[in-house]
Formats: sequence, C-alpha cells, structure tokens
Amino acid sequence: MKKWISILLLSLYLVSTTELNQILKLPILVEHYCEHKKLNPDMSFGGFLKMHYDHPAKDADYKTDRKLPFIIHSTLSLVFTINTAFSFEFSGKEYKYYKVHSIPSFDEDFYIKGYVHSIWQPPKYA
Repeated sequence: MKKWISILLLSLYLVSTTELNQILKLPILVEHYCEHKKLNPDMSFGGFLKMHYDHPAKDADYKTDRKLPFIIHSTLSLVFTINTAFSFEFSGKEYKYYKVHSIPSFDEDFYIKGYVHSIWQPPKYA
C-alpha cells in the first residue's frame, strides 16, 4: 500500500511540476489524427506529426492544433488543502524540554596565529 501511495504522490508531483502533464493531452492527438485520416486516408502518422510540429500553419483547425501535446508549454497546478477541523493531538505522553547549550565553533585561543597566515603563501623558488 505504501508503494502505491508513494508512486501516486510522485506521479502527481511530476505531472504538476514538469512537462509530463503534456502526456495527458495524448487522446487529443489521437482524435485529431483520426480526423485528418478521414480527410486524407493516405496520410501516415509521421506525416501528421511533421505537418503539425515541423511546419505548423494557421488553417481551419488551428484551435485544435494548439491543444496538441508539446505545442504550448504550460504546467498544471495541483493544490492540496487541509480541512480547518483537522487537529493533531498527542495522547498520554509528556515531553521534557531540555535546555540547549551553544557550542562555540571558533575560538581564537585554539589556533596558532602565525600558522594560519603562512598556509596560503605562493611557492618560493630557491
């Protein structure tokens, strides 16, 4: 079950943030190809793709042509909201809070002052 949920969430993320949402337009591509095939039975699928993607022209079905996948680049936005009645409760456990002590990351007393400056010297020729 976890595997399917993770696949679903990953798919939703990829479809909403990348151009994978263009795959959802494939039925429009098939329907439009069938329309062209009825008008011209000799047209191959490669010829159909060349006509619409290689050299697109404004013709009678221009509005349908603009709905084909990868013609117009856009992203689909999915929004998830949490119901206002949602509550998160802890049951029967008490948590102790500990005081956090800061640890100094730089202390001038623990390094040799002359040594740090001599590291980045250019090489000297003898």
